[in-house]
Amino acid sequence: MPHANKKGSCHVLSWFSGLTILFVNLDMANNLDTMGKIPPGIWLIRKIRGKDWSLKTYRYMVLLITFIAYTSYHASRKPSSIVKSVLDPEPNKTTNVYPWPIGSVFVRDEFLGEKKDKFGYKGWEPFNGKDGTKKLGLIDVAFLACYSLGMYGAGHLGDKLDLRLFLTFGMIGSGIFVGLFGMGYFWNIHVFGFYLVMQMVAGLFQATGWPSVVAVIGNWFGKRKRGLIMGIWNAHTSVGNITGSLIAASVLDYGWGWSFIAPGTFIALAGIFVFLFLAAYPEDIGFPCPNGPAAREEAVPRDLEAQTRNEGIVEEGKNAPVPDRSGARRSVGLLEACLIPGVIPFAFCLFFAKLVAYTFLYWLPFYLSQTGVFWPPISDIRILRNSAIFLTAEIGGEYMSVKSAGNLSTLFDVGGIVGGILAGHISDKLRARAITAASFMYAAIPSMLLYSLYGSLSQSMNIVLMMITGLLINGPYALITTAVSADLGTHSSLRGDSRALATVTAIIDGTGSIGAALGPLLTGFLSSKGWNEVFVMLMLGALIAGLLLSCQVVAEINEKTSKLMRSSSGQQNSQGNVMNWLIP
Repeated sequence: MPHANKKGSCHVLSWFSGLTILFVNLDMANNLDTMGKIPPGIWLIRKIRGKDWSLKTYRYMVLLITFIAYTSYHASRKPSSIVKSVLDPEPNKTTNVYPWPIGSVFVRDEFLGEKKDKFGYKGWEPFNGKDGTKKLGLIDVAFLACYSLGMYGAGHLGDKLDLRLFLTFGMIGSGIFVGLFGMGYFWNIHVFGFYLVMQMVAGLFQATGWPSVVAVIGNWFGKRKRGLIMGIWNAHTSVGNITGSLIAASVLDYGWGWSFIAPGTFIALAGIFVFLFLAAYPEDIGFPCPNGPAAREEAVPRDLEAQTRNEGIVEEGKNAPVPDRSGARRSVGLLEACLIPGVIPFAFCLFFAKLVAYTFLYWLPFYLSQTGVFWPPISDIRILRNSAIFLTAEIGGEYMSVKSAGNLSTLFDVGGIVGGILAGHISDKLRARAITAASFMYAAIPSMLLYSLYGSLSQSMNIVLMMITGLLINGPYALITTAVSADLGTHSSLRGDSRALATVTAIIDGTGSIGAALGPLLTGFLSSKGWNEVFVMLMLGALIAGLLLSCQVVAEINEKTSKLMRSSSGQQNSQGNVMNWLIP
């Protein structure tokens, strides 16, 4: 590595050390309570307006900020999938062509051949050798491994530290190391260890995101309509994937390094926005916590709105005393959080649910290109045979391009968005998270079987079955990672002064992320034998995920049955009293 690269690395370490010291000082200053825990942006808006916002406005604001925050997290994970074929090109399959979603959507086809040297089609050492694909795969596995392991520690820290500062620190740190991966292009670094370390550290910083945003939402919203709200809010995952693809693709013609630097800058700027405007706890800005011991769950919305309406002009320099301040609560440990009823079963259920979901995420475009269903249809098949853009898979004379496969696979995510909203709404209505999640997972088994058997028959059949499969697979995945995690993090078994939202979320999603890494890895081996074996693995995963919730399902059924029997008994007693009164 050149001397300039070593010097640049020293500068990077200095920036990272300075950033750490900055946030330590910010946390110390925050504990001094000179301004309470009010975010600077909200404090400034209050000063300018002369009065406070309503509770409803704050809730919308929290939803928007956390949505942007996790959108930026997912956007910063996409560049590696966009530039893989640039780092390690496969000329036999993609000569002079970008992978989806770049293709002709973002760059005109006639310019691709002229600029192939500038775009790096010759590859980038050390990824363009015989073992280049293995090295790219190793980077992905290292990222997911550090992400999964870091989730457990990040969840505990999220409950122990101020969520706003912790989330800001994670976002800016993620931006720095995602950007440093791209700087390898400009610094002309060809050492594999550099890229491996950058991805590993980025994975650790990325682990701060999910436990923190779920904890913030759980702090602001009680259990009433939590499933529906979080189901809609969970669309940030798909929005982030699309945003990351657009950003990375739009700057790729200036060098693949920019495809990392631009998303890294996006998440860092979003982190600053979080620091300025995110109120992580309602009590920090004068509202009681919806999950506090003194508040009844069903009466929370009316009580909070009443307090909001009674608030007048915010007096300058005056901070009303707020009970149960966020800094006064005790965080729980990992072992204590694991003992909360339902945490372990839902965590292992998510392990298999994410295994299935992430296998579709990473392998669906490749599977579609292999099955040969072309979308949209092309009338002249001879054009396809003479084009290097298209693969050789053929069924009934129809072909599918790499770009078309990528476009078509996004419909799986569209179905997933609908599934997340539907699962959340149903679980709210039934007040039964486990029954809803298990039912979706069981229903996903026949949908995957039908998709494997009939998905390649026609374009319409493929679209319908794919969206149904995405709905049934991503529905419980979204429900468990959001509403279920928030419910368990505020479980009645916890004392009122304890915080477990981020810890419980980290345990559940961290365990699920291990399955997310295992599924695509197993698919790489099984797909060489045939796709039937892959679908058998996926159906077994969905079955095991449903069975792991059996105890919770039985408990919810018993609870519903006992409530129904008590209600029926009460009606009979009431009717008996009326008859006794009528008959002398």
